[in-house]
Amino acid sequence: MNNNRRLVALAALAACLAAAPAAGAGFPERPVRMVAASAAGGGTDIIARLLAHKLTDLWSQQVIVDNRPGGGGVIATDITAKAVPDGYTLLLQSVGISYAPALYKKLPFDVRRDISAVTIVGTQPFVLAVHPSLPAKSVAELVQLAKSKPGDIRFASGGVSGASHLGSELFRVTAGVNMVHVPYKGTGPGTTALLTGEVQMAIAGVGTLLPHAKSGKVRALAVTGAKRSPAAPELPTVAENGLPGYAFDVWYGVFASSKTPRATLDKINADAGAALRDAETAKRFAGSGIDLIGGSVEESNRYLRAEMAKWTKVIREAGISAD
Repeated sequence: MNNNRRLVALAALAACLAAAPAAGAGFPERPVRMVAASAAGGGTDIIARLLAHKLTDLWSQQVIVDNRPGGGGVIATDITAKAVPDGYTLLLQSVGISYAPALYKKLPFDVRRDISAVTIVGTQPFVLAVHPSLPAKSVAELVQLAKSKPGDIRFASGGVSGASHLGSELFRVTAGVNMVHVPYKGTGPGTTALLTGEVQMAIAGVGTLLPHAKSGKVRALAVTGAKRSPAAPELPTVAENGLPGYAFDVWYGVFASSKTPRATLDKINADAGAALRDAETAKRFAGSGIDLIGGSVEESNRYLRAEMAKWTKVIREAGISAD
């Protein structure tokens, strides 16, 4: 090919590239799968469905919530890490994605290498609740009871290494008590176990346990965060109620394969941000005790990295392991 023909070919290619739509501009052109790292009814599932509902409206494409509980979110995260990196498989996961590398000696993925945060939805304190048959009326009384009867109190979690498990283990270690962990396949089944008295204690999201506390089916003792929740201002924090030094806030985020084109990640980030700013959606999140965060792709990934560093330190100092 002579120089003139080469220049003509390059000019034609440049024109085609200039005319082509930017990557992500037409996204989405088909239904989107949102993998929720919990069973139906769990806190992660509730948040996934709220967000999926609004994104379906914004995109005029169905956002289908696919519940994949188990392994503290490892199963759902692995699905996302290995999915086609085109933005059509998203992950709704909790803080668990940041501490899984510290809990497990071997994972089928590398969070830093294989996963990108798209946006951080928000933070949510959990509720510590007990079955009404348990005589404890406060956190202090619960700790005293657990110390007087080592191994008698059983606590539910949504699965080994999940947020409810880690929050409960942090409670156990901070209080210096011996309680029995009973893992379930999701927060929903774990909550059912608390309702039936199969277990005596559980730590789960405000949106999951508060309705049952209001109906008298469980007794909510405290919220787990560093401060009281606007969704339940009458509930003290665990630290206020008898266990100083304890604080456990849970956050949720949207994630995708790290190989997803940046323009597509930015498009999803922008639309998720619009969904979170929607007045009705924000009101529903607030009703679940969620303090919205949002932020750009860069800010969200910085948040993830900071949380990974924090929880690695906490888990090592507490001696918690999922293996």
